[in-house]
Amino acid sequence: MSEATDTARTRTTARTTAKTGTTARTGTTARTTAPAGTGPGTGPVERYDAVVVGAGAAGLSAALVLGRARRRVAVVDAGEPRNAPAAQLHGYLSRDGVPPSALLAIGREEVARYGVDLIDARVEHIEAAEAAAPAEPAPPAAAPAAPGFTVCLAGGPVLHARRVIVATGLRDGLPELPGLVEGWGRDVLHCPYCHGWEVRDRPLGVLGTHPMAVDQALLLRQWSADVVLIAHTLALAEGDRERLAARGVRVVEGRIVRLVSDDGRLCGVELADGRVVPREAVFVAPQPVPRDTLLFGLGCARDDNGWVATDRTGRTSLSGVWAVGNVADPRAQVVTAAGAGAAAAIALDHDLAQEEVGRALDTLRARRGRASGAAVPA
Repeated sequence: MSEATDTARTRTTARTTAKTGTTARTGTTARTTAPAGTGPGTGPVERYDAVVVGAGAAGLSAALVLGRARRRVAVVDAGEPRNAPAAQLHGYLSRDGVPPSALLAIGREEVARYGVDLIDARVEHIEAAEAAAPAEPAPPAAAPAAPGFTVCLAGGPVLHARRVIVATGLRDGLPELPGLVEGWGRDVLHCPYCHGWEVRDRPLGVLGTHPMAVDQALLLRQWSADVVLIAHTLALAEGDRERLAARGVRVVEGRIVRLVSDDGRLCGVELADGRVVPREAVFVAPQPVPRDTLLFGLGCARDDNGWVATDRTGRTSLSGVWAVGNVADPRAQVVTAAGAGAAAAIALDHDLAQEEVGRALDTLRARRGRASGAAVPA
């Protein structure tokens, strides 16, 4: 399955206190819960160099790089992992076959070692904040403080961030077919590169619920000699039928009414005329729905496909905001999402450093100007 978030719940009572709440840690997990009473009028706002929204592979990788760069970072996660139904993740070098939650639990423990705050909460909205007042009176020639962002969490806590990374992932919109959701991630699958090996050489079906079904069926032929495309509502062009035949994929006409299971395992696909096509696993193309409300609430631009527009580092059209992982790229695997998070973190840190150098240079020049003026006789 692709990149997603995870809550990595702890199982011990060992606790330490963090500025944003209470952290419980074991050898593999770390969890922080933001306290109530830190919203407007109830206490100080926590201030960070960066707030990362989403504790999946992309978000945690970004937090790891930034933590190691000695930035003050918070990761906020709502606990809605896309790949939770999957027993294992694959294609991630050195972690192939581990449960998705185990990978993210390890990631949480790693970022916590660098002082990153982990907050289990939902971000309700993000607002571009007014320019923050400098800690000391700024000289007239100094550059204005970075506007930053106010990150509002459900229940009232507020975080202030100089920069924001949104790594909230996506959800899979599935066809409304009885039995499909129940098998999702087990024997109802969508990505051959994630799950093809596990169902190799078995009778496989592809559900014709999406135009991508033909390409799925053609690709799956690499993993099994017994692949059937069940047409359902899909109108197949003659060229598609010819390609499928050449590849050795059989087409079964008929509308699907339900997926049939026996003792919790898929055993076939029932059609409207009563026929049951025996299959041990089926593939379906879901409709990816990005969790991008926070991004477009900020005013980030969309690309031609309606997804958030980013550059190669994940930087959006809004200065100070990055989007990485499945929220920006529906094709991102766990490993590529992790790489995207690291790339965004490096770009963000460079952005912060450039701002800090500019302010320091303005301050130095202003001090030299004052000193030069004081030395001139009246």
